[in-house]
Amino acid sequence: MNLTISGHHLEVTPALRSYVTGKLDRITRHFDQVVDVKVLLTVENQKEKDKRQRAECNIRVKGNDLFAESAHEDLYAAVDDLMDKLDRQVVRHKDKLQSHDHAAAKHLM
Repeated sequence: MNLTISGHHLEVTPALRSYVTGKLDRITRHFDQVVDVKVLLTVENQKEKDKRQRAECNIRVKGNDLFAESAHEDLYAAVDDLMDKLDRQVVRHKDKLQSHDHAAAKHLM
């Protein structure tokens, strides 16, 4: 699995990097055929404080590309929300693959 964590208008600290990789373990636990992961952490320069910390992620899995983004006042909360969204997408993708495989085996009989 190739993992790229980059920051836009912020420096990705080792603590932030380890937090993101720890959260990504949850996704690889559900689905181990992850090919490539790109995480972009952004601090937007807006006047208002609401939701200026953004996290977005592209995941390339076997057969599909998954994308999710999240914005929050706190970057760690944005990463948590992002991983929740990606976890749901990965589980849904895995269920689709398994149900199609099962249906194909059923038609062969």
